[in-house]
Amino acid sequence: MVKLTARTVAKLTLPEGRREQIFWDEQLRGFGLRLRAGGSAVWIAQYRMGARTRRITLGKRETTPPDRARRLAAEILGRAKAGFDPQAEKAEARARAAVTLGSMVERYLDARVRRELLARSVAEFERYLLRYWRPLHGLALAEIARADIAAVLEELARERGGITANRARGALSAFWSWAMAQGLVEGNPLVGLPKPARERARDRVLDDEEIREIWHATGGSGAYDAIVRLLILTGQRREEVAGMRWSELDAERTLWRIPAERTKNGRPHEVPLSLQARTVLEAVPRLAGRDLVFGSGERTGYQAWSGGKKRLDARILDNRRKAAEAAGRDPADVAPMRPWVLHDIRRTVATRLAELGTLPHVVEAVLNHLSGARAGVAGIYNRAVYAKEKRHALALWGEHVAAVTAERPAKVVPFLPVR
Repeated sequence: MVKLTARTVAKLTLPEGRREQIFWDEQLRGFGLRLRAGGSAVWIAQYRMGARTRRITLGKRETTPPDRARRLAAEILGRAKAGFDPQAEKAEARARAAVTLGSMVERYLDARVRRELLARSVAEFERYLLRYWRPLHGLALAEIARADIAAVLEELARERGGITANRARGALSAFWSWAMAQGLVEGNPLVGLPKPARERARDRVLDDEEIREIWHATGGSGAYDAIVRLLILTGQRREEVAGMRWSELDAERTLWRIPAERTKNGRPHEVPLSLQARTVLEAVPRLAGRDLVFGSGERTGYQAWSGGKKRLDARILDNRRKAAEAAGRDPADVAPMRPWVLHDIRRTVATRLAELGTLPHVVEAVLNHLSGARAGVAGIYNRAVYAKEKRHALALWGEHVAAVTAERPAKVVPFLPVR
């Protein structure tokens, strides 16, 4: 034995004829320096755990000073003496380090999201977890702290808005709950972390003048323009219109059958198409061998929402300025349309159908909402009965939109009962 110091270890050499030799420290039992043929020299700590001898390397002689190696050894040997197994702890730490957010997110998406959710929700979860949380993908789950998550959410809120940050937080929280159930983590760092932005239920309803402005700003031949017009004329959800298939339309395009796998409530939905909606669809070119009406992908429909909405808002403002200039007013004084989102169109259709005299249960049938009399067995029984009412309501709405967008005062069309 020898006291392992900087001076003594510099002089130690492998005895002639030996391929390996451990020089044990005379003061700290279990602490040593292992020399091997070829010049390898590493610090080690050795202890017994039950009937087995365990050995942990502490670092190379060239890069780890003797004093530091001695401190590391003392800590390891002290834990072993207290009944812990430092080698097992080291293995567990390596295993935890391998359980990164990036690797487990893919496992979560395969095990839960892609198997249980609709395609639209899957795409949203993939965007939030694979794209927005990418800055943390390389970190072990056990190492991710609340501060790390808060920093990403703060940047998301600044770059993409508070609502997007809220949705990203929700997706990560759902993932973390799954990870806890799988035994991958012990706690959820999102608990107690507030949402980046306050949310309130939207109540924005577009008036006739705003509908007219949106309509006249969507007169181009692009997919986004046609989608917006169909949203106005049908009141359906954005993703349902964007993912429309030609095979979902009947031969005359008077009826649109949305399959259960593409609806939010998981039930098939039939949407009667008014003359105005059919006119919009007739202007959409049908590409050979392609079933999707909109978008450029093979499996998903239109997705360029952000850019499309920005361009639409810009056209609306440009039209307002041109109208002001034509009327002799200063275009610089013109304000943009009051903030709105595409989902406000769906709320507008529901509100305006009611104003035109459509009964509440028919409005719900048009929107594919399930509540009250439309839920359960009653909803299935009444589906065929509501078909006429839905067609009448959407025809009535289509005529109203046509009157509004013809740049003449909207004619109030009385509600006519279905006979």
